[in-house]
Amino acid sequence: MKKMWGGRFSKKTDLLTDDFNSSISFDQRLYKQDIKGSMAHARMLGNQNIIDPKEADLIIETLEAILLDIEAGKIEFSVSMEDIHMNVEAILTERIGDVGKKLHTGRSRNDQVATDMRLYVKEIVADSKLLIQNLVLTLLDLAEDHTDTIMPGYTHLQRAQPITFSHHLMAYVEMFKRDMIRLDQVKAITDTLPLGSGALATTTYPLDRHAVANELNFAAVSLNSLDGVSDRDFCLDFLEAASVLMMHLSRFSEEIILWCSSEFNFITLDDAFSTGSSIMPQKKNPDIAELVRGKTGRVYGNLMSLLTTMKGIPLAYNKDMQEDKEPVFDSYDTISICLITFAKMIKTLTVNKEVMKKSAAGGFSNATDAADWLVKHGVAFRDAHEIIGKLVFFALENNKSLDELTLEDYQNISPVFDDSIFAAIDLNTCVNQRNIIGGPAAEQVKKAIAFNRQWLAQN
Repeated sequence: MKKMWGGRFSKKTDLLTDDFNSSISFDQRLYKQDIKGSMAHARMLGNQNIIDPKEADLIIETLEAILLDIEAGKIEFSVSMEDIHMNVEAILTERIGDVGKKLHTGRSRNDQVATDMRLYVKEIVADSKLLIQNLVLTLLDLAEDHTDTIMPGYTHLQRAQPITFSHHLMAYVEMFKRDMIRLDQVKAITDTLPLGSGALATTTYPLDRHAVANELNFAAVSLNSLDGVSDRDFCLDFLEAASVLMMHLSRFSEEIILWCSSEFNFITLDDAFSTGSSIMPQKKNPDIAELVRGKTGRVYGNLMSLLTTMKGIPLAYNKDMQEDKEPVFDSYDTISICLITFAKMIKTLTVNKEVMKKSAAGGFSNATDAADWLVKHGVAFRDAHEIIGKLVFFALENNKSLDELTLEDYQNISPVFDDSIFAAIDLNTCVNQRNIIGGPAAEQVKKAIAFNRQWLAQN
């Protein structure tokens, strides 16, 4: 097939060059964005009388038909046409002849592909936000059921202070909210139309770039044509946002993997979201969480891949930038399947409340509350810290928890203690006395759940 750019060449390209140079195997995903951009461009060309308005109408009508045919699976793309842009234009010209050749007036594939990618990123940002929102709603529903489910909170993976399972879940709600905000920022950075930048220096035709921007729902047009065709910051921003999102999912996955182990037994995963062993019949493996954790590295790799590609490219467009698409496509596909599957896994898990509570009681997680009791009874905090440290040491030697010690045991270490210490170190008291904004008290967590439901409705 004749190359659309072949006029300057006297020799056919090698078949290997065609294969190596072609991007249609992956950029065909952009067919909808490419056609929408071409329709807006054609309409503007007609309105500006750069081409005959009737010819513009014919181009638009034919592009609409091509779009329908692609979606119906009636069109097979050609490697010799290299990319989605030239494939669509070739099909257009095949159907309406020389009129189709007028579509490319006043534009280049350089600003065309930049426009396609921006349209695509805006769409996947919106889709990704919806998937995160679904996960957050799942977490809020689960948190609502467990505002009184006590578990140990950890630092250094050592039991630290008692919290609730609800409070723990709400920490991830905050992370995923930031992911949604980050995606909004990606959309804002992406929301600039480069079409009209041409190859690098705009065009002599009187284009109405704002009309095209309005039709394609862009907030602004690019103000420098060199930057317009060579900017891929918006792709990097999406990949960075996807990487941080996957980091949050991976941290959560790690905790799920720990919690469903025999050593923790805090939760039980539903059979539908677990797998077995080919040799050990007793096994029930958290493969979904492990795969999410593993795929995080894949998304990180996509970010590093494009950063490395972009770091040495001079202005303006270079063919290296063809490598922007697959990292974005793959990262979107990866975060989508991870978010969908992860939400279903969370929705179906079983919480082992008594195991969680017993673990909180057995790890001296109420030691800080015992120290606080002393402070409220006139003991300096550093002295209180030392006294409770001695109590913990004594309890460990006697294989007891703090609430299993007698008042005599307490008073042997400090005469300040009286029997009200036992109410103070009760796990329910420890949790619910932390009744300030951001705390684990049931009242505060319920307020946070209500606030976040409202926040989701507005975002």
